[in-house]
Amino acid sequence: MNRTYYKNGIGGNIFDAANTLFMILFAFLMVYPFINLLAVSLNDGIDAAKGGIYFWPRKFSLESYSYMLQNKNLLKGAVISVLRVVAGTVTCLLGTGLLSYVVSVRNFSGRRFMRVIFIITMYFSGGLIPTYLLILKLHLINSFNVYWIPHILNAYYMLIIASYVQDIPEALSESASMDGAGDLRIFFQIIAPISLPVFACIAIYVGVSQWNSWFDVQLYNSNRKWDNLQIMLNRLLNEVQGEQELRDAQLQYQKFRNMSTVTLRAATTILVTMPIVFIYPFFQKYFIGGITIGAVKG
Repeated sequence: MNRTYYKNGIGGNIFDAANTLFMILFAFLMVYPFINLLAVSLNDGIDAAKGGIYFWPRKFSLESYSYMLQNKNLLKGAVISVLRVVAGTVTCLLGTGLLSYVVSVRNFSGRRFMRVIFIITMYFSGGLIPTYLLILKLHLINSFNVYWIPHILNAYYMLIIASYVQDIPEALSESASMDGAGDLRIFFQIIAPISLPVFACIAIYVGVSQWNSWFDVQLYNSNRKWDNLQIMLNRLLNEVQGEQELRDAQLQYQKFRNMSTVTLRAATTILVTMPIVFIYPFFQKYFIGGITIGAVKG
């Protein structure tokens, strides 16, 4: 018995050590690219072009960040990005949440048909040109509304929320209905508070997607009135890259001599990623609980 316990103890210790080593290595592989980008962004541009920067800058410089923050349009772009995240996340949670509740009500005869209709949109779409023509006909071109109206309903998020809502005891809704509560009151006062973990999980998905979006800005915002931070940083990077190609212009060389596309691209990535990195820890517990519990049923 002691011998068996000894063997199990040794095997358990080996497993724990191997598991710990694996998780440390896995975490390092996830974090290292950001450490490397941060080191490159804080390095001198000419020196960074030589390569060989891994964990810390070889020749420290804040030139890339200084150049980006001196651009007055970046503040406007950041405000538009934040407004887009807030408007897009709130409206998507509201619209998709109500849709998920509708397709989860057991006494609603059309819930399966509605679910099938929305699932079909996950596999078949009209394509880029029909979508653009639809946005044009709805007069959403060159307006802030194009950032959130097309994203109010999402079939994939509907499935996740609906799977979570179906696990809520039906007796809660029935008792509220017997007391005279309507569907909207049941949703906002009973279903939504209980479903907070899955709503927080979806909020992370939608918020990150809205924050990182840039293609629709370039497609639907031709007058550049509603440029967000991401598209401005992309244009700023292209500007520096174009200016560096003018080797015969001494003035431009002096302006960008301490920068390169390598350091500016790294600084751009860090600047765009940091808000998500700071916000994610506050939603982590909801993210884990929401995505696992909400995915029990299909």
